[in-house]
Amino acid sequence: MEQPKKLLDLVRDVLRLKHYSRRTEDSYADWIKRYILFHHKRHPKDMGVPEIEAFLTHLAVDGHVAASTQNQAFSALLFLYREVLHIDLPESINAIRAKKPARLPVVLTRAETHQVIDGMTGTYQLMAKLLYGSGLRLMECVRLRVKDIDFERREITVRDPKGGHERVTMLSAGLVAPLQEHLKRVKLLHDQDLAAGYGHV
Repeated sequence: MEQPKKLLDLVRDVLRLKHYSRRTEDSYADWIKRYILFHHKRHPKDMGVPEIEAFLTHLAVDGHVAASTQNQAFSALLFLYREVLHIDLPESINAIRAKKPARLPVVLTRAETHQVIDGMTGTYQLMAKLLYGSGLRLMECVRLRVKDIDFERREITVRDPKGGHERVTMLSAGLVAPLQEHLKRVKLLHDQDLAAGYGHV
C-alpha cells in the first residue's frame, strides 16, 4: 500500500504546480517546518490563528527578525493553510509586528551605476549591463537562452520568471553587438570542445 505523502512534500508539489521559484519553495518549506517545530510537532490542521500569531510574535520578540522576514514567514503559512490544507484564514493576524527599519535604502545614482559597471570586465560586465539595461533579475539573466533573444526586434523574452508570468523586455541597442560577439565566442568554444571530444573517440 502506498504511503501518504509527507506534508512538506505536498507543500513542494503545490508550489511547483503553481510555478513558484525554487528559492521560494525552499524558503516556504523551511518556515513551515519551523512553525511545526515551534509548536512541538503538532500538525498544522490541528492549529490555527492563535498558533500562527504566537509563532509570528515569537519571531519578532525573541528572534528580532526584520519586518520583511516576518512577512515572508506569514506568507508561507498563508500558503500552507489556503493552498495545501484548503483552510481559510482571516487576513488580519494579530501578532506583534517586527519593526521596519527607519533608514532609507541606498540607491546608486546613474553615474555611480555606470562607474561600477565600467569597473567590471568580460561576461560579468555584460551580465551587469543586461541587469541594468533590460531590468532582468539575477536568476533571469543566468537562465537566459539564445532563443529568448530577438536581435531584430531588440527584445528579450523572460521565461519562467518569479511569479510565473512571462514577459517581454527591451534589449538595449548598445548591447546587441557585445551580446552577439559573446554568443559567437561561446559557440566557438562549444565547437572546439566537440571536436576535441570526437578526436579521442
